Amino acid sequence: MSGGGETRARRPVGEITRGTTGHNRLRRSDRWVAEVYRPLLVSADRPLVVDLGYGASPVTTSEMFARLRRVRPDVEVVGVEIDPVRVAAAKPHERRGLTFVRGGFELPVGGRPLIVRAFNVLRQYGEAQAWEAWDLLRSRLAPGGVVVEGTCSEIGHRAAWVALDARGPRTLTLSTRLSGFERPSDLAERLPKTLIHRNVPGERVHAFLRDFDHAWSVAAPYGAYGLRPRWIASVERLAVRWPVATAPPLGGRRRWRLGELTIPWQALAPDRP
Repeated sequence: MSGGGETRARRPVGEITRGTTGHNRLRRSDRWVAEVYRPLLVSADRPLVVDLGYGASPVTTSEMFARLRRVRPDVEVVGVEIDPVRVAAAKPHERRGLTFVRGGFELPVGGRPLIVRAFNVLRQYGEAQAWEAWDLLRSRLAPGGVVVEGTCSEIGHRAAWVALDARGPRTLTLSTRLSGFERPSDLAERLPKTLIHRNVPGERVHAFLRDFDHAWSVAAPYGAYGLRPRWIASVERLAVRWPVATAPPLGGRRRWRLGELTIPWQALAPDRP
């Protein structure tokens, strides 16, 4: 991390990531945020949104800006990157309501954001460091604000993210292209850092994925009608044993048919963070 002539107190908090990105890589999370947090965006006095760690290209930040502007035309989006070279490269893409600044988990954006998106940022950190980053990000939120932190595959076909508010993590969402896996537990590779190493016998997340695989197997006959009916049938069966969201905006067939599933964090939370 380059510090230049900055004092230690002003150096960005965090480490430079690989920076991998691409068009539409975060479309799934953008779609989810725009739907689930539409009331939050619409009712805010100043809808300030941060995209933390956007990478070597500002493309996903620009796409998020365009999608959220359909919900709230005056939304402000700030892309935050710790690498000064990436910030300089993004500056020509600025326009009214869309800016790019250098920073890290401290979020130097001139106000408290309503929504913070941080994707593929914490993969290189340890579990304890990830919890600390969550706490720091939550402390920067506006009242009622949320952090959406997750990871996705290189082209965005598999993704998982956690939504956090001032009280802590609230939900976990799995989202996948339905032709992009053999069984639901394949999505374990995209679990957040706070859960990925807990996918072992005795942990709730392991039991959940085991039951999801079983539901997928039992729903195999629905595959004759396509992968979407099979996914929906699997989630419905899983919801009998697990508190999967079954009503809008987090659940129900409208979301399930997109290859999504959302479950309360507490259903999967490790006993000892």
